Amino acid sequence: MPKLKTHRGLAKRIKISGSGKYLRKKAGKSHLLSGKSKKRKRNLKKTVVVDSTNVKAVKKLLPYL
Repeated sequence: MPKLKTHRGLAKRIKISGSGKYLRKKAGKSHLLSGKSKKRKRNLKKTVVVDSTNVKAVKKLLPYL
């Protein structure tokens, strides 16, 4: 069986934590920021754990991460 290819676009966006959880950045921090509150922008900086419904898809696209 041939080697599986890693989805390079997703590999640049996902990090793995020490406990094995997948971490991602939040969306909405690139433009149109003047209409968003400081608190909202501050919370958009943080990384969050990938939702459990998406973990299976992430594992399939990143077989060697």
